Amino acid sequence: MSNADCVIAIDAGTTGVRSRAVFTGDDSTVAAYREFTQRYPQPGWVEHDADEIWAAVVETLNEVVEQVGTDRIGAIGITNQRETVVAWSRSTGTPHGTAIVWQDRRTAHLCDELEAAGHLDMVRERTGLVLDPYFSGTKFGWLLANRDIDVDEDLALGTIDAWLIWNLTGGQVFATDVTNASRTMLCDIRSRTWDPELCELLGVPIAALPEIVPSSGRIGITSENRGVPAGIPISGVAGDQQAALFGQACVEPGMAKNTYGTGSFVLLNVGEECPSPTDGMLTTVAWTLADGTTHYALEGAIFVTGAAIQWLRDGINIIDDAAETGPLAASVPDTGGVYVVPAFTGLGSPYWDPYARGTIVGITRGTGRAELTRATVESMAYQVRDVIDAMVEASGIPIVDLRVDGGASVMDLLCQMQADQLGVTVQRPVDQETTALGAAFLAGLAEGVWASTDDITAAWTLDAQFEPVEDRTAADALHAQWLRAVERSRSWES
Repeated sequence: MSNADCVIAIDAGTTGVRSRAVFTGDDSTVAAYREFTQRYPQPGWVEHDADEIWAAVVETLNEVVEQVGTDRIGAIGITNQRETVVAWSRSTGTPHGTAIVWQDRRTAHLCDELEAAGHLDMVRERTGLVLDPYFSGTKFGWLLANRDIDVDEDLALGTIDAWLIWNLTGGQVFATDVTNASRTMLCDIRSRTWDPELCELLGVPIAALPEIVPSSGRIGITSENRGVPAGIPISGVAGDQQAALFGQACVEPGMAKNTYGTGSFVLLNVGEECPSPTDGMLTTVAWTLADGTTHYALEGAIFVTGAAIQWLRDGINIIDDAAETGPLAASVPDTGGVYVVPAFTGLGSPYWDPYARGTIVGITRGTGRAELTRATVESMAYQVRDVIDAMVEASGIPIVDLRVDGGASVMDLLCQMQADQLGVTVQRPVDQETTALGAAFLAGLAEGVWASTDDITAAWTLDAQFEPVEDRTAADALHAQWLRAVERSRSWES
């Protein structure tokens, strides 16, 4: 370990796998990426081939290790699409059919039935989640009820992190980290253990679930005969949004991050005490370190932010390239009173209204493509404010600042508006791949590549900072109009 100056992060996302070397010094990054197939067998169903994901891990990991050299690698960290589930045989390592992806909605009816039966309060209290097909538990239940799978000691049920750990260790370690476990709807987030009553309710045998381990701490080592270099410690695991929170060095209560991706995920570090359930928000485990220190987070899931830019390009063809968005939005001083509520698949936090639909209000004869584009950009800032206002009210913890990443965060216009709407400083880091950084930091912390969270904080580098206007009168007036537009979008679909 004396020569170790980097950690390899395996970022197994929804559309592809990226392996990346994260160095302690100023070395240029080394990375490799492979996409994998998206499968849509029925409307509302989304599936992946777990073997194809593993193959992408092998290819990208080997490519990076070959360039870096094994003697420099202190550990491997894993981050993954959360809530996606796989069933496989422990004896053969063969998956029982395809993986069901977090976006999949096939268990919506089961969630409705569970809520109608009065189980929502128990689920909220023990898991911090809501009854929604987004989470893993009902997916596990569906697999066992609808595929020819024997429920015996050979059965393994896990999320993508558990699948990768199993394969990397040659089947020697069957484990998931606490952040991924906390997204299954099967884990008591206070004790951080599988809950027997919830497992029975959803028809999931506890014996088929992996051991829950800390997010930072040695889990196992890579095995021979798996197509990857042997003997590398696997020492950090976290679901993608928790990894991004750690990668943004939000290690103290009151620190928050937002990722402007296809949707947006806002996480607020609320410290070591698990808060009570909060309407409109999810409570999740942020991480558990090797010494047992656990932080919790409030999470707001916004379904459509960057996807609205894709809609401008592919749906209504008013831009040709996403890169046009910022300059076009900035070409007009305001939207002319137009508001776009991009509730294309309903509204997530803090509304959780699956029956809301996309709405444009305030159109006049003077409305053009620039105004529509700016209104779409502004909708991102308004949605994030809605979430953070609810978080602060629920937790009583004011946010210190907001650290942002994701594709849309390159727009200075958006970052400045976000600062004005929140009344706090918005900070954009130099390194935007915060998910991979978080996985690397968690693994490196366990193996001494980084000595403490102070080193993680020091490794975070600011690119740009946006200060809010002192007088928030105009910002509050714009937000009040936004809330009127949101009300018009709600409960549209019966």
